[in-house]
Amino acid sequence: MDSSQTSKNIIVLNTIEQVRKQVKNLKLQNKIIGLVPTMGALHDGHASLIKKAAQECDEVIVSIFVNPTQFGPNEDLDKYPRQLNQDMEVCKSNGASIIFAPSVNEIYPSDEHLTYVVPPEYYQNKLCGLSRKGHFNGVATVVLKLFNIICPDQAFFGLKDAQQLIIIKKMCKDLDIPVKIVACPIIRSNDGLALSSRNAYLTRAGRAKSITINKLLFKIQELYNTGLKSKEKILEIALKELNEDIKLEYLEFLNLNSFKKIDLLEKNTLIAVAATVDNVRLIDNIII
Repeated sequence: MDSSQTSKNIIVLNTIEQVRKQVKNLKLQNKIIGLVPTMGALHDGHASLIKKAAQECDEVIVSIFVNPTQFGPNEDLDKYPRQLNQDMEVCKSNGASIIFAPSVNEIYPSDEHLTYVVPPEYYQNKLCGLSRKGHFNGVATVVLKLFNIICPDQAFFGLKDAQQLIIIKKMCKDLDIPVKIVACPIIRSNDGLALSSRNAYLTRAGRAKSITINKLLFKIQELYNTGLKSKEKILEIALKELNEDIKLEYLEFLNLNSFKKIDLLEKNTLIAVAATVDNVRLIDNIII
């Protein structure tokens, strides 16, 4: 559990049998195993998760798998970046020792009549779940499969995908999955944009527009800090920060514990946004 362990050798495993055998050996040595589930195209946000896992655990496994069951029919599955060689360097330099990079056929030998994990509709019928029907069924299914394959002690997820994090925590609680879920803060670039693999799709002009999304969120935080609590009044001021070319999909205020929409800001409020910038869909949030 030494965060300085950044020079260890790294191995890449492609099959469930290989990774289970490796994990079994680690468990016999009483190693604490951390899992960082990813779809690859790793950036500094992923690196922060791997570093955190290396601080908390003896061995870190990073899964790299572009999961087809969480993509809709008109989404970017085919063009989603795949760059295993670069990802290996990020994993190795941040303390991971194993990469699990299975093929689609390895995870889903037959997609006919697949058993899905279906999180409660209450947690799906808002935010990203409204426009991405079935998305969280795919997320929950692949995460549970990874948990069953790897049997980690801890799993590390970024707060940028707040709805995903809430749903995975709910799944673990309801299904008695013995994995500690560790939430890690959003990592931002110098201009404030939340790091995302999809940022690579942005043009220079698109990026300039996109940073107004986080300016909007920080303005909401600033207004709350001055004592303003009304969602309506806050939005009246804060929405002026958003570039006029940005198409807002949602901007919601929810209680982080109950996941209910609220009209008066209070502590433990999740302010979540999804927006399209030049056909690139971005999400971001802050927590009051």
